Amino acid sequence: MTRSPQYPELDTPCAVINLDTVDRNVNAYQAYCDQHGIALCPHIKTHKIPAFAKQQLAAGAKGITCQKIGEAEVMADAGLDDILLTYNVLGTRKLARLRALFDRVKSLRVVADNVAVVEGLSRAFADSDKPLEILVECDTGGGRCGVQTPKAAVELAQKIESLPGVSFAGLMTYPSAGGGPKVGGFFGDAMALLDGLGIACPIRSSGGTPDMWKAHEVAHVTEHRIGTYIYNDRSLMARDVCGEDDCALRVVAEVVSLPAPGRAVIDAGSKVLTSDLLGLEGFGYVVGHPEVDVVGLSEEHGVLHFEPDLTPFEIGERIEIIPNHVCVVSNMLDQVHLVRGESIKTVDVAARGKVL
Repeated sequence: MTRSPQYPELDTPCAVINLDTVDRNVNAYQAYCDQHGIALCPHIKTHKIPAFAKQQLAAGAKGITCQKIGEAEVMADAGLDDILLTYNVLGTRKLARLRALFDRVKSLRVVADNVAVVEGLSRAFADSDKPLEILVECDTGGGRCGVQTPKAAVELAQKIESLPGVSFAGLMTYPSAGGGPKVGGFFGDAMALLDGLGIACPIRSSGGTPDMWKAHEVAHVTEHRIGTYIYNDRSLMARDVCGEDDCALRVVAEVVSLPAPGRAVIDAGSKVLTSDLLGLEGFGYVVGHPEVDVVGLSEEHGVLHFEPDLTPFEIGERIEIIPNHVCVVSNMLDQVHLVRGESIKTVDVAARGKVL
């Protein structure tokens, strides 16, 4: 007899989000930031849903973080008007979109890590009634964008202050996991140099979910940007940042084949679970089945392995998988399903696919 499927009214593969867990995650981290006097600026890339961004703001967040102009435009269309855009903006078309966005929201801040970006921003905002605030992005060990030294950060701040239409608002970084001491050292050195020049540095923004419960230990930081905490995922479980019950988003998949002992095939492949490993083995955690590994993904197939003498599944059975990296899963889906008790509501992932 086939076991009763989970969420029989939904087609698989799909993502279901437990709203009670979302509430708990949002409120718990907001309380932590409030306790330690840290401004929370959550990153919407994890959910890409305006209603969740509004929930985060209602809980006490200062504003939202977006990575691309397209994401910010979607959020502004939904009435969100305090936005930090953490990506270098280049090119005439993008700068025109940025200016149009700036003119219709209450607050828009951006980042920059080089003179070319700063000069482009200045040209786009030279005739603005109010300056565009720019945070200098600093590489404190993450190895992505960012000026490489405190001296370079100060030099770029001076450049910003010398140009029309823009103003220096502070420092920003996205550190590697465990990189708090490097952030504090970099920011402290830069602030000392800025102070010597009489340049204020009101915002010192850091981020990252892996060290979310240690944010208060990082010297000089006034703001923390964080995304994954609203859902959590397997990578955070592996770091002991959260538990299984804190993972709000699950991918629901169906067992479509049992082709050989010790192997099952599900209808969730790389188009849903994504190929992100984040240093882990396998492509997700099968809820209730720690003995099962998600060993391979093609576009539409997921392959599960277990001991050949086990029979954990039947064809047609539905399972839940906690993905390795939940942010990418959100961007793979047009819609997700919000669950509270017996109620299920389907909503659009409004900002998915916004790569520009």
